[in-house]
Amino acid sequence: MDYMNGPGRHHLFVPGPVNIPEQVIRAMNRNNEDYRSPAIPALTKTLLEDVKKIFKTTSGTPFMFPTTGTGAWESALTNTLSPGDRIVSFLIGQFSLLWIDQQKRLNFNVDVVESDWGQGANLQVLASKLSQDQNHSIKAICIVHNETATGVTNDISAVRTLLDHYKHPALLLVDGVSSICALDFRMDEWGVDVALTGSQKALSLPTGLGIVCASPKALEATKTSKSLKVFFDWNDYLKFYKLGTYWPYTPSIQLLYGLRAALDLIFEEGLENVIARHARLGKATRLAVEAWGLKNCTQKEEWISNTVTAVMVPPNIDSTEIVKRAWKRYNLSLGLGLNKVAGKVFRIGHLGHLNELQLLGCLAGVEMILKDVGYPVVLGSGVAAASTYLQHQIPLIPSRI
Repeated sequence: MDYMNGPGRHHLFVPGPVNIPEQVIRAMNRNNEDYRSPAIPALTKTLLEDVKKIFKTTSGTPFMFPTTGTGAWESALTNTLSPGDRIVSFLIGQFSLLWIDQQKRLNFNVDVVESDWGQGANLQVLASKLSQDQNHSIKAICIVHNETATGVTNDISAVRTLLDHYKHPALLLVDGVSSICALDFRMDEWGVDVALTGSQKALSLPTGLGIVCASPKALEATKTSKSLKVFFDWNDYLKFYKLGTYWPYTPSIQLLYGLRAALDLIFEEGLENVIARHARLGKATRLAVEAWGLKNCTQKEEWISNTVTAVMVPPNIDSTEIVKRAWKRYNLSLGLGLNKVAGKVFRIGHLGHLNELQLLGCLAGVEMILKDVGYPVVLGSGVAAASTYLQHQIPLIPSRI
């Protein structure tokens, strides 16, 4: 029995954790196994090969840690850098703020480039810093691809362009927790040195797998890294890769089987089709917000996110009340506004195993909630705007043609 049960299906529209496909749930519904038996290394080998496809890399080396995105952050930093190393890190919202906090607590010299929440990374400031760094004191650029607190997506290719323009050797470390497998992400093409994601986002798994992919340049950096690491040490993993057993400690067997099923679903749909589906869902949500007469927290079109929309509310409305009422009355989970935007925005997550009709149900619920809290929304306006767009955009389901 659920702790606080409600009738019907719960509508989960936070930007992670997300809905889990039935196929994944069934794949994970199994007993424990001996991870030293031949079965788990064989499974792991296929997973490592296929994980590279969602990062769009042929040269990267993936690592799957039994952890969250926070652990994946720490893995990326401690395997490539040493205490005191200078990092340029962009603060654009709550999750970039948390990564910066981790960087500081790990004793790196963090050069913070802050933007207003709702804006993307200030690449003009980065260009200035790179041009002045003749001695190459900057060892890494850390950037969140998709900031879920504000619904802002950064242009990673533009960061690589700047690094190449100034012939700067700094590593490029990218948090792709809420982007990889939902937004276009090209590790090799964009020259990303370390990319990372979490299982509970676009992969549509339970929380518990932090997946990191390292370029050859990042692996080379491990030879000079002096940061303390034990659990997240890539070299421990690499030793077991060579042995063909893959795991330096006990993995989550059930999550590995779940990941196998999740990747199979993604490849069946086609990764580019998955990305296109997220683009449709994002566009439909933004059209609904516009029809309601509300604004997106994201300040420019170039920064919009196709995995989460942060909706600004009028000053007389507390967005926290919208989230509370969604859960209490409509069995709908929306994302809270965090930190600087607490009470000012609510977030609609539209990522992972999700289709257009599910989204329309969420938008209908949001309209009723807005009416409940006194906002003069016209019921059906957002749903009409979204469905008018989607009706012309939804393709046939490939497996049913």
